[in-house]
Amino acid sequence: MTIELQIIGSLLRAVAEEMGAVLVRSAFSANIKERRDCSTALFDERGRMVAQAEHIPVHLGAMPDAVAAVMRHDPAFGEVWALNDPYAGGTHLPDITLVSRTETGFAVTRAHHADVGGREPGSMPADSRTLDEEGVVIPPTRLDDDVIAGLVARMRNPEERQGDLRAQLAAHRLAEQRVAELCERRGRDTVIAAMDELFAYSERRMRAGIAALPDGRFEAHDVLEAIAGDLEVHATVTVEGETVAIDFTGTSPQDAGNLNCPLSVARSACFYVVRLLVDPDLPASGGAFAPVTATAPAGCLVNARPPAAVAAGNVETSSRIVDVVMRAFGEAIDVPAQGQGTMNNVTLGNERFTYYETIGGGQGACPHADGPSGVHVAMSNTLSTPVEALELQYPLRVERYGLRLGSGGAGRHRGGDGVLRELRVLEACRLSIISERRVHRPQGERGGDPGAHGRNSLNGEPLPAKVTRDLTAGDVVTIETPGGGGHGG
Repeated sequence: MTIELQIIGSLLRAVAEEMGAVLVRSAFSANIKERRDCSTALFDERGRMVAQAEHIPVHLGAMPDAVAAVMRHDPAFGEVWALNDPYAGGTHLPDITLVSRTETGFAVTRAHHADVGGREPGSMPADSRTLDEEGVVIPPTRLDDDVIAGLVARMRNPEERQGDLRAQLAAHRLAEQRVAELCERRGRDTVIAAMDELFAYSERRMRAGIAALPDGRFEAHDVLEAIAGDLEVHATVTVEGETVAIDFTGTSPQDAGNLNCPLSVARSACFYVVRLLVDPDLPASGGAFAPVTATAPAGCLVNARPPAAVAAGNVETSSRIVDVVMRAFGEAIDVPAQGQGTMNNVTLGNERFTYYETIGGGQGACPHADGPSGVHVAMSNTLSTPVEALELQYPLRVERYGLRLGSGGAGRHRGGDGVLRELRVLEACRLSIISERRVHRPQGERGGDPGAHGRNSLNGEPLPAKVTRDLTAGDVVTIETPGGGGHGG
């Protein structure tokens, strides 16, 4: 790369990072402000991702589909478009994506809103069966003040919802300004040429990395713990020359519950795994995804068709796809042991407040190192809500929060430990938990032991992996997250 190209690439990535900083600092809800459950990126005029902030993998890999959906409406400069429809470029309904034009293409933000309507506070019911039960469905829609007012009126805590949307809009205004400044300093044609080369550079590096892998066809499968019984995720990875093809034939048909996901989410998980194994330091760009294809039969669990519910697909099924694709690659190369394989989604709320968090856990040991403990990684990559912020803003009290010592699997390198988090509710509300690995433990690699499975309980009584129910003031919800698998016997 030339010096000028490196400079422009760094400047574009800095714009994406600054967009994220503005969004986080301006947000109202703890989920965005504290946990940073949001993502930002810049795209070129052809709808290709050129620069992204290192935020949420499951958001970023699916963003191109959202941009493509908006581009079909030929958005004008100065307009901002919104969508959350999983079947039109979204992931699940709480993730609202905004897209706007810049002088060189598009700016994109995606943020998980703490409520988007639906039958349960927090819009993450454990037992939804159709998309409409999960909240307001937004097809590609041009935003203005009236549209925003109409949308938030259908959601709980409309002032907080409006505040978070305004934070996203602020990030877009900043992107327009910064890209314009960059074009003024460097020349628009030069910036556009640099964007083309950055995309091509990422693709060349990824192809070179894939070419170093052994060619072959590798398979793996695992299960998701659905309410009505286990569902299978099956992946076949074919490495051929400079390309990787991942096919999900053999995966269970889409389910009556909400573990379904659109193919864009499955692609995100595949892109994450390939980048992690092949070139983790590769500059974040859509070019890195070009040599990787992901396919799945229409109507299966990872390529669902409307009106299938998807609340858990974005968070839990994406995590299992990572496990399965990683294990398939493990037939050819050394890979980490399985991590906790779940985001441990906890939603609490009523008509007055809604609170959503994911909880970290143990990650799998690597071939040369122990796994980290108590972290959000893989498809989540968020932070934990600080105890002080949680207790200040919500009628909740954190009774216990710490590592679940000894939950990581043994091995030459030990898996990371999970987390114990105990919340007392101070007023009546609804609880929804969407979690995994409560029955099937995260597996070790190369003879390492599995990590401990997770546990959920209410006032000391066990709860299933997926549950929605009423709580009264004083009830205590305890989440014990899984440990990671060990590596090496």
